[in-house]
Parts: sequence; C-alpha cells; structure tokens
Amino acid sequence: MRILLVNPNTTASMTEKAAVAARAVAAAGTEIITATSRMGPVSIEGHYDGAMALPGLLAELKDRQAEGYDAAIIACFDDTGLEAARSFCDVPVLGLCESAVATAGFLAQRFTVVTTLERSRVLIDNLVRRYGMGDRAKVRASDIPVLELENEASGAIGKLRAEIERALVEDGAEAIVLGCAGMTDLARELQAHYGVPVVDGVAAAVKQAEALVSLGLSTSKRGSYASPLPKPYLGAMSQFAPAG
Repeated sequence: MRILLVNPNTTASMTEKAAVAARAVAAAGTEIITATSRMGPVSIEGHYDGAMALPGLLAELKDRQAEGYDAAIIACFDDTGLEAARSFCDVPVLGLCESAVATAGFLAQRFTVVTTLERSRVLIDNLVRRYGMGDRAKVRASDIPVLELENEASGAIGKLRAEIERALVEDGAEAIVLGCAGMTDLARELQAHYGVPVVDGVAAAVKQAEALVSLGLSTSKRGSYASPLPKPYLGAMSQFAPAG
C-alpha cells in the first residue's frame, strides 16, 4: 500500500516532520511517499493562505498520479482543499482535522483541540462543528505562528503546554488533539506528561487511510464528490482544467 502525504505549504522541513510521524505508525507493507507544494505560502494560517495553497496542492496530487498511490493525506490541520481533492482523486483522501477529531471521539467524551493562532482557531472550530463534534469539543489557540514550531528557541512549546493545561482544568478535557501538522512530533511526549490521550492528526490519518484501503473503500463519485466536468479554465489556471 502506498500513501501519499502532501504538504500544501511550501516548507519542506514540515513535510519531513510529518513523514517521520507517518512512518512511525504505518503498518509493515505501507509505504509513505511525500510531496511538498511548489507554489503558495510557506505556512497556512487562515482562509487566504488556504485558498492560495490550493493550486499547489492539486498540482502535487496530479503530478504524483503517474507513480501511483492508494490513498492521500493532506498534511494541514485546516483540511486545506479537502473537498476539491476528493473530487479530483479516485482514491481516498483524508484531512488531519477530520481524522483527528473522529479518533478523539473514540477515546473521550470531551476533548480540546489546541491549535496555533486565533484565526486558525475560528476556522478549525467551524470544521469541528461540521464534523459533528461541536457539542463534545472545544478549540483553543495558543498564540503560536506556525513557523515558530520549527524554532526550539521561540518558546512555542511552552505556550502550547500552557494552553493544554488550561484545557485540562477549564474545559474538563479528557483528551487533547494537536491542531497543527507542525506539532506532530510532540504527541507522544505530551501524552506521557499529561496522562491523557493526545491525538496527532498525521498518525490518525495514516491509520484511517490504511483501514479504508484494506476495506476496499474509496470516496463516492456520486453527487458532491463526482469528478469535475470537463471545461476550459483560462489564464494561469488552464493547467487545472478537467479533461473528463
């Protein structure tokens, strides 16, 4: 089984961090292949960044089709481009937020997603509600720009820990979900420290992708995820025109 892990931002070190986490939980016989967007923002923080990341994400999904992959994971907790990718791809496509909150729902009645900036908190809160977990989950921002997670001297980890501690006390959280792909390397350490389940979206998405492929299931192409209709796209977007 080959799972494509696509980073929709252009920071290769974040791709590698996510790849390490993915390979750590992948079953024997599962190959994790990676792609980093070649166009768009260096990090995704809010709606505008997410919109600007979409062409690069779709280009990677398209370009990797020749190599073949059995499932794809979009390595951003905003689930950037997830709906479009599911329409484009003929294999299962998973997002980190949806995978993580579904996993947390198996483990705890109440849980808190701890993410980076306030603008991301609002976006993720909307996703959590859409995924049916609005009554069971709270989303908190730790005031950390995404790229500060790459800098050990930035104090980002201290801010993250402080927000987790507030979630455990003030929210009564029974589990924590790490709301950024850049936090993926911290899950095991934080779980051991706080004694509650800490869910990383990358790891959760890998195991769910493996399950779907093993079950022979893929995205329905009837209705909303039907393949896009062939039509011309103009200007810089012409390369993305559906061929039919």
